[in-house]
Order: sequence, then structure tokens, then C-alpha cells
Amino acid sequence: MKILFIGDIVARIGCDTTKKVLPQIKSEYGVDFTIANGEHLSDRVGVRVETVEEMHQAGIDFFTTGNHVWRKKQFAEHLEKIQMPVIRPANYPAGAPGEGYRIVETPKGRLLIINVLGKENINANLTSPFEKVDQILAEAKGYKYSFVDFHAEMSSEKVALGRYLDGRVSAVVGTHIHVPTADARVLKGGTAVVTDVGFVGPIESILGVKEEIIFDVFLTGLPQTFEVAEGPCVFNAVVIDLEDSGKAKSIERVDRIIEM
Repeated sequence: MKILFIGDIVARIGCDTTKKVLPQIKSEYGVDFTIANGEHLSDRVGVRVETVEEMHQAGIDFFTTGNHVWRKKQFAEHLEKIQMPVIRPANYPAGAPGEGYRIVETPKGRLLIINVLGKENINANLTSPFEKVDQILAEAKGYKYSFVDFHAEMSSEKVALGRYLDGRVSAVVGTHIHVPTADARVLKGGTAVVTDVGFVGPIESILGVKEEIIFDVFLTGLPQTFEVAEGPCVFNAVVIDLEDSGKAKSIERVDRIIEM
């Protein structure tokens, strides 16, 4: 079983970049199932139904999200629909719309996908991501593979969760900071980990935003209206190769520079 996971896809330029490169990457690596973090699948933050459907048609099978999933308020009602291939972080309070995990059918067997949000430096009302994953693993049944997107700010928290779950899930990948890390590896218990996959968006930017806007934030301390940059884009992803046992054989970074 080969899973392709794509880092945070940012805005229209990120969607177009993904559509341009995805067919070739899926063919090159023999990908069986594709997941992407989709919390920026709108103009910059938040999720739009139309864009989810567009990117689903383009070849992404399922979407995880993060703390920005609520930024487009009209999307919340769609999270309740089982046919919508999107989950939100599981460690929001029980009354939050949508699901924090789902078991999906793949060509190679059933896959448990879990989404959790870090507590450190994240302004949200959350329970412990460690305890929440423990709870999900105790209640979820009938799956062959398991995958966790840990959307978190601090690298130490992401490294800790990966090691905490070593041997109990197939993979733990980090998202949120939009900066790829070079630590992709399979731990001794058979869990593939990477602290942050990165993102899909413009290279000449600061995390996808026009750099002069971010300069003003730091120079003046005043709030600014963020705008997505343009130009060549980076495509950050990982391919995770899983054994029939659910253990990971390998995790490989897939990073491309795409002219747009």
C-alpha cells in the first residue's frame, strides 16, 4: 500500500500546481491512495466545497484539515455529510461539526485516517491530542492501515506524538508550519514519521503570503490583510510504503519546483 500525502495546499495557485504535477507523481511512485491537508482550499484560509470537489476530481482521495477549517463558516454544515471526503481535528469538543477520524476503503484495504491538532501555541479549545488518538485507537475497528495528520505548531510536540504512537499506527505526519523538515524516517516500531511535510504554494513568499505584507507585520506590529503571492511554486509531499501488516517499509520526501 502506497500513500501519497500532500502538505497544506494554499489557495488557487496551490490547487493549480497540484493538478499540474499530481498525475505524474502518482504514476511514478505507484500511489494507491492520496491524502492532502486542505484547510487552505479557498482564497487563502478555510475550505470551500467547490474546491474540495474540484481537487477530489483531480485525484486527491481524502482531505485532512487544521485550525483554519472553521474560517469559512458555511463549510461547517458540509462536514456533517458522510460523502464529503474531509475530516476536522478530532480533539475539538464533542459538539463541533464533522468527524475527527474516518475509516475509508482503498484498493489495498481499509484505512483509518485520524486528524488531530496540537495544543502548544494554538489558540483553540482542545483536549489532549495524545489522549484523543488513544481513544480513537481503542474504539476504531476493522481497518488494515492507519494514518495520522498532526497539525501542530511545535516540532517537539509533533516528534513526541510520532514516538508515542510508534508501533501502533502506520504513519504520523506533521503539518501546519508550511516549512518541510528533513527528518522523514521509519521508527523502530514500524511507524513512518516526518515533523512537517511542508506545503504547496509560491516559493517567493513567506508561508504563501506576499513577503512585503509580512515585513509590515513585523516592522509595525499592526494587523495586515494577507494576500497570496504568485510565481513558481513548491510542491511538498511524502510517499509512505506500507506492508500488509500495516507497518511502514519506507517514507520518502517528494519535493518539486513547478513553474506556473
